[in-house]
Amino acid sequence: MKRILRYILIFAIVFLIGLSSFLAGLSNSQSPVQTKKDGLIFYEVFVRSFYDSNGDGIGDINGLAEKLPYIKSLGVNAIWLMPIFESPSYHGYDVTNYYKVNPDYGTNEDFVNFIKKAHKMGIKVIIDMMINHTSSKHPWFIEASSNKNSKYRNYYIWATPNTNLDEPSELGTRQWYKKGDSYYNAIFWSEMPDLNFDNKAVREEMKKIAKFWLEKGVDGFRLDAAKHIYPLSREKDTLVWWEEYAKFCRSIKKDVYLVAEVWDSLQRIAQYAKIFDSCFNFIIAQNIIEGVIYENTQTLQNNLSSIYNLYKNVNPQFVDAPFLTNHDMNRAYTEIGSNSKMKLAAALLLTLPGNPFIYYGEEIGMKGQKPDEYIREPFKWYETWKKGQTNWEMSLYNSGPDVASVEKQEKDKNSLLNFYRDMISFRKKNLPLLKGDFQLIKTSFDILSFARVYNNQKMVVIFNFTGKELSKTINLPSNINITGKTVKGSGKILSLKNGKLSFSIKPYSFIIIN
Repeated sequence: MKRILRYILIFAIVFLIGLSSFLAGLSNSQSPVQTKKDGLIFYEVFVRSFYDSNGDGIGDINGLAEKLPYIKSLGVNAIWLMPIFESPSYHGYDVTNYYKVNPDYGTNEDFVNFIKKAHKMGIKVIIDMMINHTSSKHPWFIEASSNKNSKYRNYYIWATPNTNLDEPSELGTRQWYKKGDSYYNAIFWSEMPDLNFDNKAVREEMKKIAKFWLEKGVDGFRLDAAKHIYPLSREKDTLVWWEEYAKFCRSIKKDVYLVAEVWDSLQRIAQYAKIFDSCFNFIIAQNIIEGVIYENTQTLQNNLSSIYNLYKNVNPQFVDAPFLTNHDMNRAYTEIGSNSKMKLAAALLLTLPGNPFIYYGEEIGMKGQKPDEYIREPFKWYETWKKGQTNWEMSLYNSGPDVASVEKQEKDKNSLLNFYRDMISFRKKNLPLLKGDFQLIKTSFDILSFARVYNNQKMVVIFNFTGKELSKTINLPSNINITGKTVKGSGKILSLKNGKLSFSIKPYSFIIIN
């Protein structure tokens, strides 16, 4: 009898251990843990403007695949594609079919083949995901606006008798538009009706769309207008939705990369930093451009440490997403105005923490100024027109024999293009720059200096924001011990003694010291 009881006890213990392991595994699968996804360098591409494989003047997926060797040559290891879904507009931010690649760009099969080719080359692919709104030509909205009894009616937001139809949106835009005898909500544009995320069916549909593309091999999403799921008065509901969405995406693909567009104050962005892998750093983008233009680093020195410290405190797994400009902003070269200053801005972008994003054409100094079409002009491959060059629109800022092109800059070892390649390569080879912590070194406002620290590896970076050669002495923090050897840049170390570093540095240049 004792032997039987002993066997029963052993069986019970084994059963409980197995059950505990099963439940733990189940719990882990339902609540995937966010991991830090650093070490990435992104290239943002507007497919329509990039490379035309079939001669219709419109960039396409097969053209993008054909030019992957060029993208690889830059040194980047990730691509963000602006909208690729079926849409009636040139930009694609108003979607008519979330499950189909825009026929102008190719087919779903073309896209899957492109992803496979990119992955073989060690390049991740994320795509724009616009779920705040659809196109007014989306079948959901067509049915919803024509049939009040349709199941899609509640996919959208409709005015009630108590709605103030004249009240502007939080963006200051008109937000109520008439359709039949009803009014629908659309904060960005009349042809982009907003979706109703109080409807569970909408939430499930958006997760279904994410699953569809993740299973086709997409590595993540750039989440458009992330703070506009609900009005700001319901921001907690917006955050709850994104927690739900992020958890779902991570359950499908544990290393999915989610980067959000939250164009707002640092404090507001910090709320989203708790959820997403990255958020675009619009503050630093503006600070870099203005600092380079006005040759003054005061704002950068005031902001950099506070931004990084806040993000680290709210989410240690969060990775910043710095950039210079993107598809919604005047191009960096137009704002900055010279090769030397553009190189200075690029060098700063590529030595700061985070996963930097480079807007297509930035690396060759393409120009452009709003309206939006002119900051999304055809990429300039050649000095004169040749096969593959897109011409879906006439270039206002990037045409003529003297305009920057890949062909021209490939021949010049000192070109902006080759500078980008060199800086990206240097970043990837040096872990303090690629993944290290940031420590500001206070200086006068004509220079900017900081240390990057990864484990026991340390680098000090110094920028001269002026058009004059400078000789300076700075006090290094006590924890920053360096050899004083210049490993990159245009300058030299004059002395290093008792924590005082004296150096000279060329105009609009930098030095990196280890």
